[in-house]
Amino acid sequence: MSFNIDQWMEKYRKAVTEHFGSRIWFMGLQGSYGRGEASPESDIDVVLILDQAGTQDFLEYRDILDALPERDRICGFVSGKDEIEAWEPSDLFQFYYDTTPMIGSLDPLLDHIRREDIVRAIRTGACNVYHMCVHNLVHEQNGDILKGLYKSAVFTLQAIAFLKTGVYEKKKKDLAGCLPLEDNNILSAALEIKKANGLSPKELTRFSGLLLEWASAVIRKDWEENGHA
Repeated sequence: MSFNIDQWMEKYRKAVTEHFGSRIWFMGLQGSYGRGEASPESDIDVVLILDQAGTQDFLEYRDILDALPERDRICGFVSGKDEIEAWEPSDLFQFYYDTTPMIGSLDPLLDHIRREDIVRAIRTGACNVYHMCVHNLVHEQNGDILKGLYKSAVFTLQAIAFLKTGVYEKKKKDLAGCLPLEDNNILSAALEIKKANGLSPKELTRFSGLLLEWASAVIRKDWEENGHA
């Protein structure tokens, strides 16, 4: 039987609301299922934010998840309302736009996100990709790690496109039209490497080099001078 995310989310919503009730400030779905790009192996990225949350709440939430089907694929974010409202704003940008709501709204978070936070998200994303790509090329030489770095690069591309257009494109096919050539090359490579069944040493080097050159350019760019949004 094929997996149906809508049916699964109904089971999730029912189980969580029966336990936490009015304490739920927000519930939603992130990741590939939220974007409509999931594969049979995709994680189920659920978001739960309570009015307040402590260790006992997290343990009880874990027990709820343990009783649900597809437990090994469930991940996501859980916190209290005070924590998410005080979160690092450059992280909130991606969190807000990549989350599909089921209960409540994340709109209050928009008051915490400014242009400089989006620029910081871009720089931080590119720095992390650069650092880990060099580490992988020199030490691990692992194709799966490189695939994960390309996935991270796509998040940075979404922020770059948003800074330019003011529109957040969740799906890769829609994102392509918002980016210049050098960024589209990374997007195309991300799609290619995702489909690859393993990478040869030559391919690992080629894809790593492409990603490093892109990340280096993003890090060195003067976003205050070149930003559009």
